[in-house]
Amino acid sequence: MANARGIQDGIGWIGVGKMGNPMATRLIEAGHRLTLCDPVAENRASLVARGAHVAATPGELAARCGLIFSTIPDDAVLAEVIQGGGEQGGFLGQIAAGAVLVEMSTVSPAVSARVGADLARRGVFYLRCPISGSTALARAGTLTALASGDQPAWERAAPFLDLLAARKFHLGAGEEARYMKLVLNTLVGATSSILGEALALGATGGLDDAQMMAVIAESAVASPLIRYKQEMIAQHDFSPAFSVAQMIKDFTLITEAGRARRVPMPAVSLILQQYTAAANVGYAEQDFFALVGWMRVSYGLEAGA
Repeated sequence: MANARGIQDGIGWIGVGKMGNPMATRLIEAGHRLTLCDPVAENRASLVARGAHVAATPGELAARCGLIFSTIPDDAVLAEVIQGGGEQGGFLGQIAAGAVLVEMSTVSPAVSARVGADLARRGVFYLRCPISGSTALARAGTLTALASGDQPAWERAAPFLDLLAARKFHLGAGEEARYMKLVLNTLVGATSSILGEALALGATGGLDDAQMMAVIAESAVASPLIRYKQEMIAQHDFSPAFSVAQMIKDFTLITEAGRARRVPMPAVSLILQQYTAAANVGYAEQDFFALVGWMRVSYGLEAGA
């Protein structure tokens, strides 16, 4: 229903997959009514069972909702959601001036800037708000929200972000949050690479991974990420929380952003090659810390699976 300014009051969520579903669930559990748009029925099912409504297209959702969250896979999907569907029937043609889009995906600063320009022409407030954290943190509402963009969008979204994130940072008026997410993902993805090499060296000296991880997790180089992955590495159970294929996508964004800004990133380029090589021999859908196992095999220290 529209308010006095003609802005729709509903809350929408575009993309309720692995990360979007638990976040949208938290809003519903807090008493908010949501309208969803996701092409995969299995993604929508648990939320519909909790009372969520479904819009067939992003344009239909935009026509109903004044506050919209999105969690989508990549640049191409974001561009299609926002700019596709025709001038009249698509998202841009249906969303009302004064509405707010909170875009929470990991996408390139370049595509995000184009989306921002399109939304500004429609009078729509835009918050770039990529999130950092795992699906477990999404379920617990303890993610980290990295935000930048229009101040009215930040103010409108903040109470909802409090349900989703334990830490919130508003970093600027433009694409700062996109760059901050790439900074964090650079460090996350590099951790798997350097840890894999270190463990390979230790293995040649008679240490097993469980021993080494127990020491590392209590050392000066310990981090929440290393502690989170400790048991996975000790057991060599690389069931994916975030896959090698997903890390390839993120490291491609990182290298492209570096190239656009003329920042040489030789270490990142090398690590991207490692992830790509691992994916090519069957590790694509394993957790990105499967680089630990791939290195052992590729260095000739273990037989291939």
